[in-house]
Amino acid sequence: MNITVYLGANAGNDPALRDAVRALGRWIGESGNALVYGGSKNGLMGALAESVLAAGGRATGVEPQVFVDQGFLYDELTELIVTRDFPERKAKMLELGDAF
Repeated sequence: MNITVYLGANAGNDPALRDAVRALGRWIGESGNALVYGGSKNGLMGALAESVLAAGGRATGVEPQVFVDQGFLYDELTELIVTRDFPERKAKMLELGDAF
């Protein structure tokens, strides 16, 4: 099952949030599910993808071309989908997800 998660590329103000994101990522990876997310290697997005991959799961990033052009790539992703813009990014994440 593809689980789409929307979250920020910043670390947030509460360290407990990062811990919760990492626990979610471990569960996604260990349970045989796959992550679909915004594609960043930074902040909460990066922590989530990193924990999914470390647990043996798949992580698909969906990034707009502008972020790719600026070098915001996470090289370890299972798959990277590049969109024209932010609305197309959100639509693609919705299309790919089985659960949110």
